Amino acid sequence: MAIFHFSVQVISLAAGRSSVSAAAYRAGERLHDERLDRDHDFRARSGVEHSEIMLPEGAPEQWRERERLWNDVEAFESRKDAQLAREIEFAIPREMTRAQGIELAREFVAQEFVDRGMIADLNVHWDIGADGQAKPHAHVMLTMREVTPDGFGQKVREWNDHANVERWRENWSAHVNARLAELDIDARIDHRSLADQGIDLEPQSKIGGPAHRMGAQGLEADRVELHREIARENGERIIADPGVALNAITHGQATFTHRDLAMFIHRHSDGQQQFNEAMRAVRGSPALIALGKDGRGEDRFTSREMIEVEQRLERAADRLALQQEPGLPTATNYAIRAAEGKGLALGAEQDAALRHVTGGQGLSLILGYAGTGKSAMLGVARDVWENAGLNVRGAALAGIAAEGLENGSGIASRTIASMEHRWAHGRDLLTARDVLVIDEAGMVGTRQMERVLSHAAEVGARVVLVGDPQQLQSIEAGAAFRALHERHGGVEITEVRRQHEGWQQDATRHLATGRTGEAIGAYAEHNMVHAADTRDQARSALIESWDRDRQAKPDASRIILTHTNAEVRDLNEAARDRMREAGELGPDIAVETERGDRQFATGDRIMFLRNERSLEVKNGTLGTVEKIGIGHMAVQTDDGRSVAFDTKDYRDFDHGYAATIHKAQGMTVDRSHVLATPGMDRHGAYVALSRHRDGVALHYGRNDFRDQARLVRTLSRERAKDMATDYEKAGTAHQPSTEVTRAFAERRGISFRERVVEIARAGAQKARGLFDHFRPKATPAQPQPAVQHDHGRDPQPIRLGGLRGAVERYARAAHEIQQTRAQGLEAMPHQQVALEKARQALDAIRPEGASDLDRAFRQGPELVRDAAEGRSQAAVRAMQLEAEIRADPYARADRFVEGWQQLQRQHGALVRDGNFRGARTASQQMTDMAKSLQRDAQLESVLGLRSRELGLEIGQHAQRSLSQQLAASIPFDHRHDVSRGFGR
Repeated sequence: MAIFHFSVQVISLAAGRSSVSAAAYRAGERLHDERLDRDHDFRARSGVEHSEIMLPEGAPEQWRERERLWNDVEAFESRKDAQLAREIEFAIPREMTRAQGIELAREFVAQEFVDRGMIADLNVHWDIGADGQAKPHAHVMLTMREVTPDGFGQKVREWNDHANVERWRENWSAHVNARLAELDIDARIDHRSLADQGIDLEPQSKIGGPAHRMGAQGLEADRVELHREIARENGERIIADPGVALNAITHGQATFTHRDLAMFIHRHSDGQQQFNEAMRAVRGSPALIALGKDGRGEDRFTSREMIEVEQRLERAADRLALQQEPGLPTATNYAIRAAEGKGLALGAEQDAALRHVTGGQGLSLILGYAGTGKSAMLGVARDVWENAGLNVRGAALAGIAAEGLENGSGIASRTIASMEHRWAHGRDLLTARDVLVIDEAGMVGTRQMERVLSHAAEVGARVVLVGDPQQLQSIEAGAAFRALHERHGGVEITEVRRQHEGWQQDATRHLATGRTGEAIGAYAEHNMVHAADTRDQARSALIESWDRDRQAKPDASRIILTHTNAEVRDLNEAARDRMREAGELGPDIAVETERGDRQFATGDRIMFLRNERSLEVKNGTLGTVEKIGIGHMAVQTDDGRSVAFDTKDYRDFDHGYAATIHKAQGMTVDRSHVLATPGMDRHGAYVALSRHRDGVALHYGRNDFRDQARLVRTLSRERAKDMATDYEKAGTAHQPSTEVTRAFAERRGISFRERVVEIARAGAQKARGLFDHFRPKATPAQPQPAVQHDHGRDPQPIRLGGLRGAVERYARAAHEIQQTRAQGLEAMPHQQVALEKARQALDAIRPEGASDLDRAFRQGPELVRDAAEGRSQAAVRAMQLEAEIRADPYARADRFVEGWQQLQRQHGALVRDGNFRGARTASQQMTDMAKSLQRDAQLESVLGLRSRELGLEIGQHAQRSLSQQLAASIPFDHRHDVSRGFGR
């Protein structure tokens, strides 16, 4: 697993440091220090794989000699506390070869430091640790003064800006991830702090093997010891609580391999002994769940917490799906006619989606390809809901997506994070009169989706999820929207409306269905794919095309898209140069932004980078600078609003000619210009090539992609996120997977032939049915796909009505048997067959549904007749409640205690009344309850904390199991008979 490390420090005279000594050590050379008149000899150090002085344009060639460079640096500084150099240290992914790692470091140093005027002394170390694992990293010593042909000039203040550090960290992360994707290496790094990622570990610096050896010599001892101390503390935390490691690993991915785990533990432990102890602790933890082998033959794992999150998500979604309020067909028809009167004509698929979301169910899912008019349909739905007295709220993961939802549908929207923050403080909580619409739901991680749906289910709100699982994937772990769509079905909108040309609409459908090559081929045939010899030339060609398009159609909207922030900045600068050459920008004003000093002028395009409700801007909002002065700016946003602010109060903005593809999901423009880079995949390509109405220009360099075939291959890569339950469904321990899930799992390389460890649903045991004593042994139900195909017709998802129909069928069969028994007769063979077929049909739709329904009927016998006569809503809800209780040991414990206490009271009353036969029956029922604990160890463990409520004295008969203690406590003269089955 690739790790992220990026640290910055200053080498200064005040700390007694020597830049010559530091350079000698990092390069493994002997250098003479003129200031100290001594040699620094580190030729014995090993692991230096590459050493190079990188000069900016115009620097004296004599500084390519390391000794001359750093002696000149020290000679130029006269202050005793002078800062001599800045050192950047970063980890290189060990998944790369040495040549790849060196190239990665050189490119980053060139574009981030040398191209901005700094001299860089780059040394790449490829140390090998005591465990035999490579520890590749780079040291970059940077000069701090401007460089002229005559020597050093003034110190550059902006290089000392603290904001640079976070920008460098982010750019390094993007640079590495792009190259890992290009090399098809399944690893990623995250520049965010561990705290920001929700990981309970201390961050630590990267120390190579030679630095550890220097500790013994007293050199950099403080730094080495700090690193080891943090590593030891983290290792101790992992050993004491292995869940810390599992939570960290599953933060961004639902499943992981043994190698991922070993790499993580190695990073967060000190020495072989602690590493081994931490590995044993995690591998022996009951929270580690084995899932089976993937397509590469590697074992995959997840955490029990991840499993539980996915189960809670399923339960919350099931509860929402079972909510049923009266539909609004009349209001919907009226809203459709009103929309038509305003010139908005919904297509057949939009109409079906509208009727689906206004149909009264608690959970609705709309899967819509890019540009299919989902927002327009939601705008009509908003009118229906609001006219019915419902409050409509919108939400999305990203601010720009929330803004797009609000602009396109009129639904007041905010980010999910903002919404959850207000919930945490007790504000704006959902109610049963709310409809929550979540747009771009495919980008929402499993944990966040579970929290939102659980709150909605708790209060009875309605939830509408809208998205496309094939567009950009969630940043956090999981693929919640896809999983929910597979489980509950939904309505698909495939008629693309955004593009004006029919062939472009077809291309978008190709992108949505994974046929990226066909889409790119279509654009190539229409001269919209452009190759250049290098990426630099491709960038220049893109800017040339953008400029011609801008001048030909000045009123049209447009955007430049690419994969990385570094490319975005270069494209912004190039586009701005064209604007300046055309005389369309006013005088430049220097503005200090969060990303560093920038020049802005009237006429500049700007992108806001932080949500700010007081300004009504989101992260990703675009606009044009109307006025600018020292400390203030006025911007007209693309939706026509005027926003004025003080640049000292709001600094999160940058030029907005270009944007990353992640900023573009949900965006619509007349024309887009895309620079393809090797870090892209089919999800990014789908988004980038579907933002336009009129046309797109795709540019690439042949040094990135040898030819169009290589371009198609890279832009077709599948990188969809997985769920732990994808693997669970794939094995024989659970119900066979649906065709949709099976296809997804096969794309991910999951082997269906390998053993999959059964993940018990909270230890739940399949309960006996209401009529088990006369029913023949059940055969496994044949799996029914969640999506059924009818000879080439469009797939139709199973509706909630299918579940109610199955419940009513089972209830009718059960009711007939009840009536037969009421006459003192045994059930007829045909009645048994009918019940068994009804059981299989119900279990095919909802696994273990028949057992849950049996228990619901036992709790409420009146439900049987009601459901048999078509009034099944209460039975369905009761069945869902039983499913939740079955999966929750604490809920099962509550029911057990309540039942036990009720039987105790009943027994006492019967004895007082002299009804000893009835008392014996109650006693036997208590015995059966006690024996049932032998089959449910988890329930017995939970009940052990509630001994007093069960009438047991704490500590009494502690050597016995709880089931034995309960049997022995049954208040009946014949308890020694009925408890004989319990060993002592």
